[in-house]
Amino acid sequence: MKQVLQPAGWALPRGYANGVATEGRQVHVAGQIGWNARCEFDSDDFVAQVRQALSNVVAVLAEAGARPEHIVRMTWYVTDKREYLARGKEVGAAYRELIGRRYDVAMTAVQVSALMEDRAQVEIEVTAVIPPA
Repeated sequence: MKQVLQPAGWALPRGYANGVATEGRQVHVAGQIGWNARCEFDSDDFVAQVRQALSNVVAVLAEAGARPEHIVRMTWYVTDKREYLARGKEVGAAYRELIGRRYDVAMTAVQVSALMEDRAQVEIEVTAVIPPA
């Protein structure tokens, strides 16, 4: 079970939580970028890379028996915050498609000058907690 941490009097965040408390088995997913299982980019489109990175996150979680609803923290690294903001509806659609309508996740988004793979435009790092049985 997750407890969303929302201090009294704070404006509600849009699309994420300020904090989350939970207990259980932790799963830490390294930053996933928008390439496929063969480490090849199928697209240079920002939203396509977001969709692929999220798909990669879901695949790694599954290896631990975790699902998107177990995600408690996400950090997004983007190379162009203007594109991230301008394409927010498309990014949101990809998020809902792969993660679901999960807004009980503590999230951070940071613009970086570059990622380690030259074609990568987004990298997403995740922490999930599988609740005790």
